[in-house]
Amino acid sequence: MRLTPQPERTESPRPVRAHAAKRRSRGVAVASSSVTNSKERGGHAAASDTASTTTGGSGGKGESSGSLLTVLIALGANALIAIAKTVAAVVSGSASMVAEASHSWADTGNEIFLFIAERRATKPADESHPFGYGRAAYVWSMIAAFGLFVAGSILSITHGISELHAEGEGADYLLSYIVLAISFVLEGVSFSQALRQTRSSAHKAGLHPMRYILDTSQTTLRAVFFEDAAALIGILLAAGGLALHEITGDAIYDAIGSILVGVLLGVVAFVLIQRNVAFLVGQQVSAATREKVLAALYDNPEIDVVTFLHMEYVGPSKVLIIAAVDLSLDDTESVLQTRIQAIEDRLEATPLVARAFLTLSAPGWKPLADPDPQAG
Repeated sequence: MRLTPQPERTESPRPVRAHAAKRRSRGVAVASSSVTNSKERGGHAAASDTASTTTGGSGGKGESSGSLLTVLIALGANALIAIAKTVAAVVSGSASMVAEASHSWADTGNEIFLFIAERRATKPADESHPFGYGRAAYVWSMIAAFGLFVAGSILSITHGISELHAEGEGADYLLSYIVLAISFVLEGVSFSQALRQTRSSAHKAGLHPMRYILDTSQTTLRAVFFEDAAALIGILLAAGGLALHEITGDAIYDAIGSILVGVLLGVVAFVLIQRNVAFLVGQQVSAATREKVLAALYDNPEIDVVTFLHMEYVGPSKVLIIAAVDLSLDDTESVLQTRIQAIEDRLEATPLVARAFLTLSAPGWKPLADPDPQAG
C-alpha cells in the first residue's frame, strides 16, 4: 500500500480477488460481527473461550464471574471437608485418612490462591500493564498447582511409605467411613458446579467437555475441575484402603491407599503446571480459530490483503491480535492511520480482544491465503 501517489511499481501487481467488490458492498459493520461470529466457530481453546464470551453478549465478565462462583463453592466445601478429615485422621490413625486430610487442606489453600487469581486477573489495563493483568491468573494458579504437589502429593506418598510396615487395627473405621461419605457429597456439590460450567461453555464451543477443560484459557475453572475430580477419586481410594485394612487386618492396604492418593495428586498437579506454563510463555490460539479470524479480516471491506497475523492469550479469554494488512484504495498517511485505528477499535470492541495492533504491509510481503475465498 502506498502512503502517497507514486509512480507505478515495477514488481508484479498485487493479485485482485474477483469477489472483493462483492465483499466491500457488505459495509463496514461486517468486520466486527464477522470476527465475533467466526470465532464462535473456532476450535479448541480459543474457540471455546470466544464462544463463551460472545454468546449472549455477556463477554469475558460473564465467564469470569462463573469461574469465581465455582472457586468460592470449592473453597467452602474443601474447608469443611478438611476439618472433618483431620478429626477422623487423628481419631482413627489411618494413613489413608491422613493423606485425605492433607489433600483437603492443600485444596483449601489452593482455592484461596485461585480466588486471588480471579481477582488479580480482572484488574483493568493501565500504563504499566497495557494488556491488562490477565496473566496474573496463570501465576497464582501455578502457585496453587505447586501447593497441590508439595502439600498433597509428596506428603501423602511419604506418609504412605512410612506406614507400609505398620501393624495394628484401625481405631475407628466407622468414623472414617462417615467422614468420607460426607466428604464425597460435599466434593460432589463442588464438582457439579465446575462440571456444569464446563459443559455449558463446551456446548457453546461445540467441543467435548474434556477437550474444552484441557484447552480453555480459564485456568481457575480447570484447576477446580481437576482438583475436585481428583478429590472424588481419592475418597474412593481411601475408602478402599480402609475397607481392605478392616477386612484383612493388614495396614499395608491403608498405606497403599495413601500412596495412590499421592500419585493421583501428583499427576493432576503436573497437568495443571504444564497448562499454566503454556499460557504464561505465550499460548497461541488454535489453527482453526486463527483461520476463522483471518477470514473475518478478509471480510472487512477496508482490507484487501493480510500478510501477517499473530494471536496469543494475555489472560483468561483475552487475546492480543497483531496483523499487517494492505488497505483498499490509496490515501495519505493521516487518512490511512485513521482507517487502521477504526479497524482496531472495532476489533477491541469484541470481548475476547484485549488489544489489536494493525500496521500496513511492507512492499513485497506475501499475502496470507484467504481461508474462505468464496465468501460473500
